[in-house]
Amino acid sequence: MNGDFREHLARKQRMAALLIAGAGVFWVLAELIGSEYGWSARVRALPTMIAGAGFIWALAIVWQIWRARRDMEG
Repeated sequence: MNGDFREHLARKQRMAALLIAGAGVFWVLAELIGSEYGWSARVRALPTMIAGAGFIWALAIVWQIWRARRDMEG
């Protein structure tokens, strides 16, 4: 069971890393595209909020990983 649990944590770690990287890349590209096409600040706020939600989701996953490791150590 310990090996399965560690694999589960490793999967969560990869997911959190990909989510952080993906949200960052999405946000930067959306800002570049928005400035290139002259989107208003109101329209450019939507991708910013979506990226922010991705970062918050990743933070929740990292929190779960931290709690699981703390509980595993005793």
